[in-house]
Amino acid sequence: MSRTTLSDLGDARMSDDEEQHTDPARGLRQVVPWIALVIATGAGALLSVGAFLGLYVRPTSDDWCALWKSRDLGVLGITADFYLTQNGRVTNALLTGLLYSDGMRGPKLLPAVLVVALGSGLFLLARAALRSLDHATGTRGEPAEPPARLPVVPLVAAVTLLSALLFFAGTRSYQVLLWAPATISHTLPSVIGIWTVLGAVRAARSGVRWARIAAVGAALLTGAALGMLSEPFTLVAGLLAATVGILCLPAFGWAANRYVSTWCAAACLGLLLGLVLLYTSPGARWRRAQHPQEPLSAAELGETFHDWWRLWQTVGGQWAYLGALAVGALLGLVLAAAPRRDGSAVPRDASGLPPRRLFLVAVLLPLPLIALASLAVVFGLRSGYGDVGWTYGRTWTSFLLPTLLVLCAYGAWGGHVWGRRLLRPARPAGRAAALVAIGAIAVASAAALVQPVYALTTDTVVRAAAWDRQNARIRAEAATGARDVAYEPLLIGGLTEPLFASSYERDWAAQCTATYYGVDRIHRP
Repeated sequence: MSRTTLSDLGDARMSDDEEQHTDPARGLRQVVPWIALVIATGAGALLSVGAFLGLYVRPTSDDWCALWKSRDLGVLGITADFYLTQNGRVTNALLTGLLYSDGMRGPKLLPAVLVVALGSGLFLLARAALRSLDHATGTRGEPAEPPARLPVVPLVAAVTLLSALLFFAGTRSYQVLLWAPATISHTLPSVIGIWTVLGAVRAARSGVRWARIAAVGAALLTGAALGMLSEPFTLVAGLLAATVGILCLPAFGWAANRYVSTWCAAACLGLLLGLVLLYTSPGARWRRAQHPQEPLSAAELGETFHDWWRLWQTVGGQWAYLGALAVGALLGLVLAAAPRRDGSAVPRDASGLPPRRLFLVAVLLPLPLIALASLAVVFGLRSGYGDVGWTYGRTWTSFLLPTLLVLCAYGAWGGHVWGRRLLRPARPAGRAAALVAIGAIAVASAAALVQPVYALTTDTVVRAAAWDRQNARIRAEAATGARDVAYEPLLIGGLTEPLFASSYERDWAAQCTATYYGVDRIHRP
Protein backbone atom coordinates (compact mmCIF):
# COMPACT_ATOMS: atom_id res chain seq x y z
CA MET A 1 0.00 0.00 0.00
CA SER A 2 1.39 3.40 -0.94
CA ARG A 3 2.29 6.10 1.53
CA THR A 4 -0.40 8.32 0.02
CA THR A 5 -3.08 5.70 0.63
CA LEU A 6 -2.03 5.22 4.26
CA SER A 7 -2.13 8.95 4.74
CA ASP A 8 -5.61 9.14 3.27
CA LEU A 9 -6.86 6.39 5.60
CA GLY A 10 -5.35 8.13 8.58
CA ASP A 11 -7.01 11.39 7.60
CA ALA A 12 -10.38 9.61 7.17
CA ARG A 13 -10.04 7.95 10.59
CA MET A 14 -9.20 11.28 12.18
CA SER A 15 -12.16 12.84 10.38
CA ASP A 16 -14.53 10.20 11.84
CA ASP A 17 -13.15 10.75 15.35
CA GLU A 18 -13.52 14.49 14.99
CA GLU A 19 -17.08 14.08 13.70
CA GLN A 20 -18.06 11.93 16.68
CA HIS A 21 -16.44 14.46 19.00
CA THR A 22 -18.22 17.42 17.41
CA ASP A 23 -21.51 15.55 16.93
CA PRO A 24 -22.37 13.91 20.29
CA ALA A 25 -25.86 13.10 18.96
CA ARG A 26 -24.28 10.57 16.63
CA GLY A 27 -22.60 8.87 19.58
CA LEU A 28 -25.91 8.57 21.41
CA ARG A 29 -27.60 7.16 18.33
CA GLN A 30 -24.90 4.51 18.08
CA VAL A 31 -24.67 3.49 21.75
CA VAL A 32 -28.30 3.59 22.97
CA PRO A 33 -29.60 0.97 20.49
CA TRP A 34 -27.01 -1.53 21.78
CA ILE A 35 -28.09 -0.96 25.38
CA ALA A 36 -31.71 -1.25 24.28
CA LEU A 37 -30.90 -4.48 22.44
CA VAL A 38 -29.58 -6.03 25.66
CA ILE A 39 -32.76 -5.01 27.50
CA ALA A 40 -35.04 -6.22 24.72
CA THR A 41 -33.22 -9.55 24.51
CA GLY A 42 -33.43 -10.17 28.25
CA ALA A 43 -37.05 -9.09 28.67
CA GLY A 44 -38.04 -10.89 25.46
CA ALA A 45 -36.48 -14.11 26.73
CA LEU A 46 -38.49 -13.85 29.95
CA LEU A 47 -41.70 -13.26 28.00
CA SER A 48 -40.92 -16.24 25.77
CA VAL A 49 -40.55 -18.45 28.83
CA GLY A 50 -43.85 -17.16 30.19
CA ALA A 51 -45.62 -17.84 26.91
CA PHE A 52 -44.10 -21.32 26.69
CA LEU A 53 -45.21 -22.11 30.24
CA GLY A 54 -48.78 -22.03 28.99
CA LEU A 55 -48.20 -25.55 27.70
CA TYR A 56 -47.74 -26.69 31.32
CA VAL A 57 -50.92 -25.11 32.67
CA ARG A 58 -53.23 -27.62 34.37
CA PRO A 59 -56.68 -27.13 35.96
CA THR A 60 -57.00 -25.56 39.40
CA SER A 61 -59.64 -23.58 41.27
CA ASP A 62 -62.21 -22.07 38.83
CA ASP A 63 -60.80 -24.13 35.97
CA TRP A 64 -62.64 -27.19 37.28
CA CYS A 65 -66.05 -25.52 37.06
CA ALA A 66 -65.31 -23.88 33.70
CA LEU A 67 -64.23 -27.20 32.20
CA TRP A 68 -67.32 -29.22 33.03
CA LYS A 69 -69.78 -26.40 32.39
CA SER A 70 -68.29 -25.67 28.96
CA ARG A 71 -68.36 -29.38 28.17
CA ASP A 72 -71.85 -30.16 29.48
CA LEU A 73 -73.71 -26.86 29.07
CA GLY A 74 -72.03 -25.41 26.00
CA VAL A 75 -71.09 -21.78 25.39
CA LEU A 76 -74.63 -20.44 25.68
CA GLY A 77 -75.33 -22.62 28.69
CA ILE A 78 -72.36 -21.37 30.71
CA THR A 79 -73.20 -17.80 29.68
CA ALA A 80 -76.73 -18.19 31.02
CA ASP A 81 -75.35 -19.81 34.18
CA PHE A 82 -73.05 -16.85 34.85
CA TYR A 83 -75.84 -14.34 34.24
CA LEU A 84 -78.50 -16.11 36.28
CA THR A 85 -76.63 -17.76 39.15
CA GLN A 86 -72.98 -16.66 39.37
CA ASN A 87 -71.97 -13.01 38.90
CA GLY A 88 -73.65 -11.53 35.84
CA ARG A 89 -70.43 -11.24 33.82
CA VAL A 90 -71.92 -12.18 30.46
CA THR A 91 -68.85 -11.34 28.36
CA ASN A 92 -66.67 -13.18 30.84
CA ALA A 93 -68.86 -16.26 30.60
CA LEU A 94 -68.97 -16.15 26.80
CA LEU A 95 -65.18 -15.95 26.54
CA THR A 96 -64.82 -18.67 29.17
CA GLY A 97 -67.13 -20.97 27.27
CA LEU A 98 -65.25 -20.39 24.02
CA LEU A 99 -61.83 -20.80 25.63
CA TYR A 100 -62.67 -24.06 27.45
CA SER A 101 -64.76 -25.54 24.63
CA ASP A 102 -61.83 -27.76 23.67
CA GLY A 103 -60.73 -28.64 27.18
CA MET A 104 -57.44 -27.11 28.30
CA ARG A 105 -56.16 -26.36 24.79
CA GLY A 106 -57.43 -22.77 24.93
CA PRO A 107 -56.04 -21.93 28.40
CA LYS A 108 -52.66 -23.37 27.34
CA LEU A 109 -52.46 -21.09 24.30
CA LEU A 110 -53.86 -17.98 25.98
CA PRO A 111 -50.59 -16.84 27.66
CA ALA A 112 -48.78 -16.73 24.31
CA VAL A 113 -51.68 -14.82 22.76
CA LEU A 114 -51.62 -12.30 25.60
CA VAL A 115 -47.86 -11.76 25.33
CA VAL A 116 -48.00 -11.18 21.58
CA ALA A 117 -51.18 -9.09 21.62
CA LEU A 118 -50.02 -6.85 24.46
CA GLY A 119 -46.53 -6.36 23.03
CA SER A 120 -47.65 -5.61 19.48
CA GLY A 121 -50.43 -3.33 20.73
CA LEU A 122 -48.07 -1.33 22.93
CA PHE A 123 -45.53 -1.02 20.11
CA LEU A 124 -48.10 0.28 17.62
CA LEU A 125 -49.56 2.64 20.22
CA ALA A 126 -46.11 4.03 21.08
CA ARG A 127 -45.28 4.46 17.41
CA ALA A 128 -48.51 6.35 16.79
CA ALA A 129 -47.91 8.54 19.85
CA LEU A 130 -44.36 9.43 18.80
CA ARG A 131 -45.43 10.29 15.28
CA SER A 132 -48.30 12.43 16.56
CA LEU A 133 -46.07 14.30 19.00
CA ASP A 134 -43.40 14.80 16.37
CA HIS A 135 -45.90 16.33 13.96
CA ALA A 136 -47.55 18.43 16.65
CA THR A 137 -44.45 19.92 18.26
CA GLY A 138 -41.33 21.53 17.00
CA THR A 139 -38.82 24.25 17.57
CA ARG A 140 -40.19 27.55 18.83
CA GLY A 141 -43.76 26.43 18.31
CA GLU A 142 -43.35 25.54 14.63
CA PRO A 143 -44.24 22.07 13.34
CA ALA A 144 -41.10 19.95 13.15
CA GLU A 145 -40.09 17.54 10.46
CA PRO A 146 -40.43 13.98 11.75
CA PRO A 147 -37.25 11.99 12.40
CA ALA A 148 -35.78 10.01 9.55
CA ARG A 149 -36.94 6.84 11.25
CA LEU A 150 -38.44 5.85 14.58
CA PRO A 151 -36.07 4.29 17.13
CA VAL A 152 -37.32 0.75 16.66
CA VAL A 153 -34.88 -1.04 18.98
CA PRO A 154 -35.45 1.31 21.97
CA LEU A 155 -39.19 1.07 21.35
CA VAL A 156 -39.03 -2.73 21.38
CA ALA A 157 -36.94 -2.59 24.56
CA ALA A 158 -39.54 -0.38 26.25
CA VAL A 159 -42.44 -2.58 25.15
CA THR A 160 -40.83 -5.87 26.19
CA LEU A 161 -39.65 -4.56 29.56
CA LEU A 162 -43.04 -3.01 30.39
CA SER A 163 -44.77 -6.27 29.46
CA ALA A 164 -42.34 -8.32 31.55
CA LEU A 165 -42.83 -6.00 34.53
CA LEU A 166 -46.60 -6.28 34.23
CA PHE A 167 -46.54 -10.08 34.10
CA PHE A 168 -43.71 -10.96 36.46
CA ALA A 169 -42.98 -8.11 38.90
CA GLY A 170 -46.25 -8.38 40.84
CA THR A 171 -47.34 -10.62 43.67
CA ARG A 172 -49.44 -13.01 41.56
CA SER A 173 -47.53 -13.77 38.36
CA TYR A 174 -49.24 -17.11 37.82
CA GLN A 175 -52.68 -15.55 38.00
CA VAL A 176 -51.82 -12.55 35.83
CA LEU A 177 -50.42 -14.57 32.91
CA LEU A 178 -51.13 -18.30 33.20
CA TRP A 179 -54.46 -18.76 35.01
CA ALA A 180 -57.18 -18.27 32.41
CA PRO A 181 -60.07 -17.20 34.71
CA ALA A 182 -57.94 -14.30 36.00
CA THR A 183 -56.42 -13.35 32.65
CA ILE A 184 -59.87 -13.24 31.04
CA SER A 185 -61.18 -10.96 33.80
CA HIS A 186 -58.19 -8.72 34.47
CA THR A 187 -55.44 -9.01 31.83
CA LEU A 188 -57.41 -9.40 28.61
CA PRO A 189 -59.52 -6.23 29.15
CA SER A 190 -56.39 -4.05 29.07
CA VAL A 191 -55.28 -5.71 25.83
CA ILE A 192 -58.71 -5.17 24.28
CA GLY A 193 -58.64 -1.56 25.45
CA ILE A 194 -55.27 -0.91 23.79
CA TRP A 195 -56.41 -2.31 20.45
CA THR A 196 -59.67 -0.36 20.65
CA VAL A 197 -57.69 2.86 21.12
CA LEU A 198 -55.48 1.89 18.18
CA GLY A 199 -58.58 1.52 16.03
CA ALA A 200 -59.71 5.00 17.06
CA VAL A 201 -56.29 6.45 16.20
CA ARG A 202 -56.28 4.74 12.82
CA ALA A 203 -59.75 6.11 12.06
CA ALA A 204 -58.69 9.62 13.07
CA ARG A 205 -55.65 9.53 10.82
CA SER A 206 -57.62 8.23 7.87
CA GLY A 207 -59.65 11.43 7.66
CA VAL A 208 -62.63 9.41 6.40
CA ARG A 209 -65.94 10.25 8.03
CA TRP A 210 -67.38 6.74 7.95
CA ALA A 211 -64.22 5.35 9.58
CA ARG A 212 -64.63 7.74 12.50
CA ILE A 213 -68.32 6.87 12.85
CA ALA A 214 -67.41 3.17 12.84
CA ALA A 215 -64.74 3.78 15.50
CA VAL A 216 -67.25 5.56 17.75
CA GLY A 217 -69.73 2.72 17.30
CA ALA A 218 -67.01 0.17 18.05
CA ALA A 219 -66.12 2.09 21.22
CA LEU A 220 -69.74 1.89 22.37
CA LEU A 221 -70.05 -1.84 21.71
CA THR A 222 -66.61 -2.69 23.07
CA GLY A 223 -67.28 -0.61 26.18
CA ALA A 224 -70.52 -2.49 26.82
CA ALA A 225 -68.74 -5.83 26.41
CA LEU A 226 -65.92 -4.77 28.75
CA GLY A 227 -68.45 -3.51 31.29
CA MET A 228 -69.78 -7.06 31.51
CA LEU A 229 -66.29 -8.52 31.63
CA SER A 230 -64.40 -6.80 34.46
CA GLU A 231 -65.59 -4.32 37.08
CA PRO A 232 -62.06 -3.10 38.02
CA PHE A 233 -61.18 -2.36 34.42
CA THR A 234 -64.50 -0.62 33.91
CA LEU A 235 -63.79 1.73 36.81
CA VAL A 236 -60.26 2.56 35.64
CA ALA A 237 -61.05 2.86 31.94
CA GLY A 238 -64.20 4.89 32.59
CA LEU A 239 -62.37 7.43 34.72
CA LEU A 240 -59.50 7.80 32.23
CA ALA A 241 -61.79 8.02 29.19
CA ALA A 242 -64.05 10.60 30.87
CA THR A 243 -61.06 12.78 31.75
CA VAL A 244 -59.58 12.62 28.25
CA GLY A 245 -62.98 13.32 26.71
CA ILE A 246 -63.44 16.46 28.80
CA LEU A 247 -59.93 17.77 28.16
CA CYS A 248 -60.27 17.21 24.42
CA LEU A 249 -63.38 19.34 24.04
CA PRO A 250 -62.67 21.98 21.37
CA ALA A 251 -63.33 24.72 23.93
CA PHE A 252 -60.00 23.94 25.59
CA GLY A 253 -58.12 24.34 22.34
CA TRP A 254 -56.34 20.97 22.41
CA ALA A 255 -58.48 19.27 19.77
CA ALA A 256 -59.59 20.64 16.44
CA ASN A 257 -62.93 18.81 16.50
CA ARG A 258 -65.18 16.70 18.71
CA TYR A 259 -64.02 13.31 17.48
CA VAL A 260 -61.92 12.42 20.54
CA SER A 261 -64.57 13.67 22.97
CA THR A 262 -67.31 11.81 21.09
CA TRP A 263 -65.28 8.61 21.03
CA CYS A 264 -64.57 8.86 24.78
CA ALA A 265 -68.23 9.59 25.50
CA ALA A 266 -69.26 6.51 23.51
CA ALA A 267 -66.73 4.38 25.39
CA CYS A 268 -67.95 5.68 28.77
CA LEU A 269 -71.58 5.12 27.79
CA GLY A 270 -70.79 1.56 26.73
CA LEU A 271 -68.89 0.85 29.96
CA LEU A 272 -71.75 2.25 32.03
CA LEU A 273 -74.34 0.24 30.10
CA GLY A 274 -72.38 -2.98 30.54
CA LEU A 275 -71.81 -2.34 34.24
CA VAL A 276 -75.52 -1.65 34.79
CA LEU A 277 -76.48 -4.87 33.01
CA LEU A 278 -73.97 -6.75 35.16
CA TYR A 279 -75.02 -5.12 38.43
CA THR A 280 -78.75 -5.73 37.89
CA SER A 281 -78.36 -9.35 36.78
CA PRO A 282 -79.79 -12.16 38.92
CA GLY A 283 -76.31 -13.62 39.32
CA ALA A 284 -74.89 -10.36 40.68
CA ARG A 285 -77.80 -10.01 43.10
CA TRP A 286 -77.18 -13.54 44.34
CA ARG A 287 -73.48 -12.83 44.76
CA ARG A 288 -74.16 -9.67 46.78
CA ALA A 289 -76.54 -11.65 48.97
CA GLN A 290 -73.72 -14.02 49.88
CA HIS A 291 -71.54 -11.11 51.01
CA PRO A 292 -73.87 -8.41 52.39
CA GLN A 293 -72.28 -4.99 52.11
CA GLU A 294 -71.81 -3.04 55.32
CA PRO A 295 -73.25 0.48 55.48
CA LEU A 296 -70.84 3.15 54.37
CA SER A 297 -69.27 4.83 57.37
CA ALA A 298 -66.23 6.89 58.30
CA ALA A 299 -64.57 3.79 59.74
CA GLU A 300 -65.19 1.85 56.54
CA LEU A 301 -63.76 4.67 54.44
CA GLY A 302 -60.73 4.79 56.71
CA GLU A 303 -60.15 1.06 56.28
CA THR A 304 -60.49 1.46 52.51
CA PHE A 305 -57.81 4.16 52.48
CA HIS A 306 -55.64 1.97 54.69
CA ASP A 307 -55.99 -0.96 52.26
CA TRP A 308 -55.24 1.37 49.34
CA TRP A 309 -52.11 2.64 51.07
CA ARG A 310 -50.92 -0.91 51.79
CA LEU A 311 -51.49 -1.83 48.16
CA TRP A 312 -49.26 0.98 46.92
CA GLN A 313 -46.67 0.18 49.59
CA THR A 314 -46.54 -3.31 48.12
CA VAL A 315 -46.18 -1.96 44.59
CA GLY A 316 -43.58 0.59 45.66
CA GLY A 317 -41.60 -2.12 47.41
CA GLN A 318 -40.86 -3.72 44.03
CA TRP A 319 -37.92 -1.63 42.86
CA ALA A 320 -37.91 -3.36 39.47
CA TYR A 321 -40.70 -1.00 38.41
CA LEU A 322 -37.99 1.69 38.18
CA GLY A 323 -37.06 -0.04 34.94
CA ALA A 324 -40.10 1.61 33.33
CA LEU A 325 -38.60 5.02 34.08
CA ALA A 326 -35.13 3.96 32.92
CA VAL A 327 -36.18 2.43 29.62
CA GLY A 328 -38.31 5.49 28.96
CA ALA A 329 -35.27 7.68 29.61
CA LEU A 330 -33.28 5.68 27.06
CA LEU A 331 -36.04 6.27 24.55
CA GLY A 332 -36.01 9.98 25.36
CA LEU A 333 -32.26 10.19 24.91
CA VAL A 334 -32.31 8.64 21.48
CA LEU A 335 -35.24 10.85 20.46
CA ALA A 336 -33.29 13.91 21.57
CA ALA A 337 -30.41 12.85 19.33
CA ALA A 338 -32.57 11.88 16.35
CA PRO A 339 -31.79 13.71 13.07
CA ARG A 340 -34.45 15.19 10.83
CA ARG A 341 -35.35 13.87 7.43
CA ASP A 342 -33.02 16.32 5.80
CA GLY A 343 -30.12 14.83 7.80
CA SER A 344 -29.62 17.84 10.05
CA ALA A 345 -29.25 17.37 13.77
CA VAL A 346 -31.95 18.50 16.16
CA PRO A 347 -31.26 22.10 17.25
CA ARG A 348 -29.57 22.06 20.64
CA ASP A 349 -31.51 25.08 21.94
CA ALA A 350 -34.95 23.73 21.11
CA SER A 351 -37.11 22.51 23.93
CA GLY A 352 -39.13 20.19 21.72
CA LEU A 353 -41.94 20.22 24.26
CA PRO A 354 -45.69 20.41 23.66
CA PRO A 355 -47.60 23.65 24.36
CA ARG A 356 -47.30 24.69 27.99
CA ARG A 357 -50.88 23.99 29.07
CA LEU A 358 -50.98 20.57 27.46
CA PHE A 359 -47.55 19.80 28.88
CA LEU A 360 -48.59 20.70 32.44
CA VAL A 361 -51.76 18.62 32.21
CA ALA A 362 -49.88 15.66 30.73
CA VAL A 363 -47.31 15.79 33.53
CA LEU A 364 -49.46 16.60 36.55
CA LEU A 365 -52.73 14.76 35.89
CA PRO A 366 -51.96 11.06 35.16
CA LEU A 367 -50.71 9.94 38.60
CA PRO A 368 -53.62 11.51 40.59
CA LEU A 369 -56.04 9.91 38.14
CA ILE A 370 -54.44 6.50 38.56
CA ALA A 371 -54.43 6.94 42.35
CA LEU A 372 -58.15 7.75 42.29
CA ALA A 373 -58.91 4.84 39.96
CA SER A 374 -56.98 2.41 42.15
CA LEU A 375 -58.85 3.69 45.21
CA ALA A 376 -62.13 2.94 43.45
CA VAL A 377 -60.88 -0.57 42.67
CA VAL A 378 -59.86 -1.14 46.29
CA PHE A 379 -63.28 0.06 47.47
CA GLY A 380 -64.97 -2.41 45.12
CA LEU A 381 -62.70 -5.26 46.23
CA ARG A 382 -63.37 -4.51 49.88
CA SER A 383 -67.11 -4.45 49.21
CA GLY A 384 -67.00 -7.79 47.42
CA TYR A 385 -64.31 -9.73 49.29
CA GLY A 386 -63.90 -8.05 52.66
CA ASP A 387 -60.67 -7.18 54.43
CA VAL A 388 -58.48 -9.32 52.15
CA GLY A 389 -59.89 -7.98 48.89
CA TRP A 390 -57.00 -5.58 48.30
CA THR A 391 -54.52 -8.50 48.32
CA TYR A 392 -56.00 -9.96 45.12
CA GLY A 393 -53.02 -8.96 42.97
CA ARG A 394 -54.61 -10.18 39.75
CA THR A 395 -57.04 -7.24 39.91
CA TRP A 396 -54.21 -4.69 40.03
CA THR A 397 -53.45 -5.11 36.33
CA SER A 398 -56.15 -2.60 35.40
CA PHE A 399 -54.24 0.27 36.99
CA LEU A 400 -50.71 -1.15 36.99
CA LEU A 401 -50.48 -1.06 33.20
CA PRO A 402 -51.43 2.66 33.03
CA THR A 403 -48.94 3.27 35.86
CA LEU A 404 -46.12 1.61 33.92
CA LEU A 405 -47.03 3.54 30.78
CA VAL A 406 -47.02 6.83 32.69
CA LEU A 407 -43.66 6.03 34.31
CA CYS A 408 -42.21 5.23 30.89
CA ALA A 409 -43.62 8.49 29.50
CA TYR A 410 -42.12 10.44 32.39
CA GLY A 411 -38.80 8.75 31.75
CA ALA A 412 -38.99 9.57 28.04
CA TRP A 413 -39.74 13.22 28.80
CA GLY A 414 -36.90 13.42 31.31
CA GLY A 415 -34.50 11.66 28.98
CA HIS A 416 -35.47 13.98 26.13
CA VAL A 417 -34.94 17.15 28.18
CA TRP A 418 -31.75 15.85 29.75
CA GLY A 419 -30.51 14.60 26.41
CA ARG A 420 -30.80 18.06 24.89
CA ARG A 421 -28.52 19.41 27.59
CA LEU A 422 -26.09 16.53 27.39
CA LEU A 423 -25.72 16.98 23.63
CA ARG A 424 -23.47 19.97 24.20
CA PRO A 425 -19.97 19.00 23.03
CA ALA A 426 -18.40 20.07 26.32
CA ARG A 427 -20.20 17.37 28.33
CA PRO A 428 -18.85 13.97 27.27
CA ALA A 429 -18.47 12.81 30.88
CA GLY A 430 -22.09 13.68 31.65
CA ARG A 431 -23.32 11.73 28.63
CA ALA A 432 -21.30 8.68 29.60
CA ALA A 433 -22.46 8.79 33.23
CA ALA A 434 -26.09 9.20 32.21
CA LEU A 435 -25.96 6.28 29.80
CA VAL A 436 -24.26 4.03 32.34
CA ALA A 437 -26.73 4.89 35.12
CA ILE A 438 -29.88 4.64 33.03
CA GLY A 439 -28.74 1.52 31.21
CA ALA A 440 -27.72 -0.17 34.46
CA ILE A 441 -31.11 0.46 36.06
CA ALA A 442 -33.00 -0.84 33.03
CA VAL A 443 -30.83 -3.94 32.69
CA ALA A 444 -30.99 -4.61 36.45
CA SER A 445 -34.78 -4.29 36.32
CA ALA A 446 -34.96 -7.03 33.70
CA ALA A 447 -32.44 -9.13 35.64
CA ALA A 448 -34.53 -8.80 38.81
CA LEU A 449 -37.33 -10.68 37.06
CA VAL A 450 -35.20 -13.75 36.40
CA GLN A 451 -35.75 -15.22 39.87
CA PRO A 452 -39.58 -14.82 39.82
CA VAL A 453 -39.71 -16.36 36.36
CA TYR A 454 -37.48 -19.22 37.46
CA ALA A 455 -39.70 -19.90 40.48
CA LEU A 456 -42.81 -19.68 38.31
CA THR A 457 -41.30 -22.10 35.83
CA THR A 458 -40.33 -24.59 38.52
CA ASP A 459 -43.71 -24.51 40.24
CA THR A 460 -45.66 -24.79 37.01
CA VAL A 461 -43.65 -27.61 35.45
CA VAL A 462 -43.41 -29.67 38.67
CA ARG A 463 -47.14 -29.34 39.27
CA ALA A 464 -47.93 -30.28 35.68
CA ALA A 465 -45.98 -33.53 36.01
CA ALA A 466 -47.68 -34.40 39.30
CA TRP A 467 -51.10 -33.45 37.93
CA ASP A 468 -50.66 -35.62 34.83
CA ARG A 469 -49.85 -38.65 36.96
CA GLN A 470 -52.84 -38.05 39.23
CA ASN A 471 -55.15 -37.35 36.28
CA ALA A 472 -54.22 -40.65 34.64
CA ARG A 473 -54.90 -42.54 37.87
CA ILE A 474 -58.27 -40.89 38.51
CA ARG A 475 -59.44 -41.47 34.94
CA ALA A 476 -58.42 -45.12 35.16
CA GLU A 477 -60.34 -45.55 38.42
CA ALA A 478 -63.40 -43.77 37.03
CA ALA A 479 -63.31 -46.01 33.96
CA THR A 480 -63.56 -49.09 36.20
CA GLY A 481 -66.69 -47.67 37.84
CA ALA A 482 -65.29 -46.01 40.97
CA ARG A 483 -67.64 -43.33 42.36
CA ASP A 484 -65.39 -41.92 45.09
CA VAL A 485 -61.77 -41.29 44.13
CA ALA A 486 -58.74 -39.92 45.95
CA TYR A 487 -57.46 -36.49 44.99
CA GLU A 488 -54.27 -34.91 46.29
CA PRO A 489 -54.51 -31.07 46.25
CA LEU A 490 -51.75 -29.50 44.17
CA LEU A 491 -51.46 -25.86 45.20
CA ILE A 492 -50.09 -23.19 42.88
CA GLY A 493 -50.27 -19.43 42.53
CA GLY A 494 -52.16 -18.84 45.78
CA LEU A 495 -55.31 -20.37 44.28
CA THR A 496 -58.02 -22.50 45.83
CA GLU A 497 -57.72 -26.24 45.39
CA PRO A 498 -60.35 -28.90 46.13
CA LEU A 499 -60.72 -30.27 49.67
CA PHE A 500 -59.71 -27.13 51.54
CA ALA A 501 -63.19 -25.96 52.55
CA SER A 502 -64.63 -26.45 56.04
CA SER A 503 -67.13 -29.00 54.72
CA TYR A 504 -67.66 -30.88 51.49
CA GLU A 505 -71.05 -29.24 50.98
CA ARG A 506 -69.32 -25.83 50.87
CA ASP A 507 -66.40 -27.06 48.76
CA TRP A 508 -67.41 -25.89 45.28
CA ALA A 509 -63.95 -26.73 43.90
CA ALA A 510 -64.23 -30.36 45.03
CA GLN A 511 -67.73 -30.68 43.63
CA CYS A 512 -66.68 -29.25 40.26
CA THR A 513 -63.68 -31.60 40.18
CA ALA A 514 -65.91 -34.61 40.85
CA THR A 515 -68.33 -33.54 38.12
CA TYR A 516 -65.44 -33.04 35.69
CA TYR A 517 -64.24 -36.62 36.26
CA GLY A 518 -67.76 -38.05 36.25
CA VAL A 519 -67.66 -39.38 39.83
CA ASP A 520 -69.84 -38.66 42.86
CA ARG A 521 -67.17 -37.49 45.27
CA ILE A 522 -63.45 -36.99 45.80
CA HIS A 523 -61.47 -37.35 49.00
CA ARG A 524 -57.91 -36.90 50.20
CA PRO A 525 -55.61 -39.94 49.89
